[in-house]
Amino acid sequence: MTTSSTQRARGRRRNKVWSLVGGAVVGTALVAAAAPAPVAARHGADGPDASVALLVGRILDTGERDEGDTDDEDGVERCGGQAFRAGLCGALQRQRVLATAHGAGSVVRESTASGPDGGAKAVALPTDAGGPLEISLAEPGRLTHVTVRDGHGRHVGGALGAVDHRWTNTEPLRAGEHYTVRVAAQDAAGTPVGVTMAFRTAPPREHDRLTVEFGPRPGTYGAGQIVTASLSHPVPAADRTARARLEGALQVTSEPAVEGSWHWVDDSTLHYRPRGYWPAHTEVRVHSGLDGVEIGELHGGPSEPSHLTIGERVEAVTDSAAHRMTVRRNGRVLRSIPVTTGKAGFLTRSGVKVVLGKEAKVRMRGDTVGIRRGTTEFYDLPVLYATRVTWSGEYVHAAPWSVEAQGEENVSHGCTGMSTADAAWFFDLVKEGDIVEVVNSGGERMTPFDNGFGDWNLDWSAWQAGSALADATEPSLGPAVPRASTVAHAPSRLRPLT
Repeated sequence: MTTSSTQRARGRRRNKVWSLVGGAVVGTALVAAAAPAPVAARHGADGPDASVALLVGRILDTGERDEGDTDDEDGVERCGGQAFRAGLCGALQRQRVLATAHGAGSVVRESTASGPDGGAKAVALPTDAGGPLEISLAEPGRLTHVTVRDGHGRHVGGALGAVDHRWTNTEPLRAGEHYTVRVAAQDAAGTPVGVTMAFRTAPPREHDRLTVEFGPRPGTYGAGQIVTASLSHPVPAADRTARARLEGALQVTSEPAVEGSWHWVDDSTLHYRPRGYWPAHTEVRVHSGLDGVEIGELHGGPSEPSHLTIGERVEAVTDSAAHRMTVRRNGRVLRSIPVTTGKAGFLTRSGVKVVLGKEAKVRMRGDTVGIRRGTTEFYDLPVLYATRVTWSGEYVHAAPWSVEAQGEENVSHGCTGMSTADAAWFFDLVKEGDIVEVVNSGGERMTPFDNGFGDWNLDWSAWQAGSALADATEPSLGPAVPRASTVAHAPSRLRPLT
């Protein structure tokens, strides 16, 4: 590296800083569990809690930029092969965080920058989205599970190292997002510990540009797949005109054409679905006409279009009272499978769900869903052929331990269990977006938006009521696309039920 490039790199490092939080990390809880007590107080009648120290690496951004700030060779070895700006990675710093047996609800506060007088600025420093996120062990133990999810429920891909000592993201963070990180680990004795952390990434440099990211990624999906639109800036519900103008610029077309509509999930997220499930072999195209359009106090920016293909229509309907799952493809019954679903106290959610992903092998443990060790309900099992249908951990999976009950009674903790042979067949058949419905379970109704794609549980009038065009007085922008037109990420992984 030349002298001038070295000086530029040092200048950049002055603008990307790291602030340490010592000891146990405390903060406002984002989930129901309480934050852990300080180190000196973490003792009970049975002695100190189990704990393990973690190192959380990221790069903070002061919002300043040196003129001519460009990537250089620094950090290439650290970030080789990753989709991150190489110049940032050499400045990666690490924050020490304590994971404890009672730490699943603790939240790491964002680090703050020091002002000219040495005091902390009122605004916490965001994380630079172009840099990596790394979680590693600072002492003997084992990382078992890391989940990183943004405020829209989208998960960030990552990978554990060969010896389970370090997790790094394999997908880049998004600018202008709030992230929640949940870490599960074990101390040297094998005792489970955990911690939850929260941080935000720096917003895009063009603060007045509103763009949209469509999901899912291009590919082939099932007939229940939902199209998502994630906005770079929120549009409040109170501004109906801005919402109507934006929604009118998000155009969905399909071949064959079907009736469909957008629905505002929150200020930054819209979902699109047709009135009924997508017909098999439909081609769906989604694009934004926002570029240059005034949306409230913002102006639209360029956004990438999306294209997805709907494959064969696969539907699996489980009747919990009859203990059977009926699987159809394009309306024809392929197989009737004896199953077991949730027993009393763990009733399986009723309603329509959509396949979110598949895991050939997953570890399921009771204490990750609130079942205490030592109780008769506790379990710790390796599970094969797990098809996920909710983010909270509901699967269709192999359950060889309950084969005698399958087709006869419900004995699970909420998942749909079947024989290993049937689970392997189902796993190979289904794809993301396929429909999985549960009836007669007695369980709570699947919610529309906060635990996967439960959008189909809203009837058509309720769905249309979530559109800003329902009572819009201003015409939509761009070429006319009838609301009776077509269309549909989800976001790693919360621990499952069985």
